[in-house]
Amino acid sequence: MTPLLTSSSLQVRYGPVEAVRGVDFEIGEGEIVAFLGANGAGKSSTLNALVGLVPVAGGKVAFAGKDITDAPAETLAPAGITLVPEGRRVFGTLSVADNLKMGVYAIRDKERIAAAWDRVYSLFPILFERREQFAGTLSGGQQQMLAIGRALMCEPRLLLLDEPSLGLAPKIVDQVFELMETLRRQGVTLGVVEQNVARSLEIADRVYVLAGGRIATQGSAAELATSGQVQNVYLGGE
Repeated sequence: MTPLLTSSSLQVRYGPVEAVRGVDFEIGEGEIVAFLGANGAGKSSTLNALVGLVPVAGGKVAFAGKDITDAPAETLAPAGITLVPEGRRVFGTLSVADNLKMGVYAIRDKERIAAAWDRVYSLFPILFERREQFAGTLSGGQQQMLAIGRALMCEPRLLLLDEPSLGLAPKIVDQVFELMETLRRQGVTLGVVEQNVARSLEIADRVYVLAGGRIATQGSAAELATSGQVQNVYLGGE
């Protein structure tokens, strides 16, 4: 496995509160890596720190061999790392097409832009059908597709997803997990914070389980699915 992203002793603080307490992890090229844990474990704070949305209080983050610890957030999408935030955060008063257009703000090559449109509309035909519709009028599942599509427009090497299945109907949850597997087959590396433990263990290559801002356990998804360690962390066993 070639590490695409490496975190060394990563720390995140909100005032006196230490949300992430020196975590070490790697996301390898072509993997799906899941970050699991109870609410408040530090999962979302970890992802937000990776893309510069919250400051890193200590430690180091490297992406594709380059130190990005203090890189401005707006420079990371062009560099190949994007985040689909929890809650989708689409621009409700803009059209679907205008939301997607924001994903190619840093690309100047017209052929690459055309290919990005084709790719996203191929993955999400409903977005093409509703391209002139205000994003705020879409269903929750369609807004999640739009948020993922917008992130894919800039051709990321690493796509980070924060709770992509949260609040969605079971049928749409199935589509989201199928999409993650499709993206991996297309060569996209994924880091996923997810509340659906069972489904995450089915699709992930490796798993980090956080508790209290630290990594409580880690390993291959297959190993953790049968060991009971994930359940122990959620139940407070270790």
